Amino acid sequence: MKFLKLFFLCLVLSACSGTQAVYDYDEQADFTAYNSVAIYPELRSGLSQLDEKRLMTAIEGQLTNESLSFSSNPDLYLNVYTEEYREQSRNSLGIGLGGTGRNVGVGVSGGIPLGGPETYLRLTFDLIDVSTDALVWQAVVDSKFDFNANPEERQRRFNKIVEEAFKAYPPKR
Repeated sequence: MKFLKLFFLCLVLSACSGTQAVYDYDEQADFTAYNSVAIYPELRSGLSQLDEKRLMTAIEGQLTNESLSFSSNPDLYLNVYTEEYREQSRNSLGIGLGGTGRNVGVGVSGGIPLGGPETYLRLTFDLIDVSTDALVWQAVVDSKFDFNANPEERQRRFNKIVEEAFKAYPPKR
């Protein structure tokens, strides 16, 4: 019984591993001078039109909570591009046998993979200084993504991805 509880706990914990972000920024940039943003004019996100619209809805909602507002004469351009990739499921069932007897120990263990490959979406968010045409801030977010999910679930996923992306904007020095 204890084994089953541990097994299900491991499944739940590994299923919850979710969105992860990595950030980088120009240390010389004065982020207090940036007040407005616009979507990069030649945006090619790599998403379908519907998913791109969901992503833009999430971005607009998030940036209204930040110190940036949308403008036709912006300080920054936001460019977003995506990459889809697959990884083998990290969930596995571990089986182990062990024994000992009179100073002799024997052990055997193995793992059985659970499920097939999982689809991930990597979104890169670039903030570009309009006056210098220089990249000043970047977030790269990796997240599991179900392209078969319903529209509401897809919107929730994009909201979470964008929220994670802008957690570190503006950078804390």
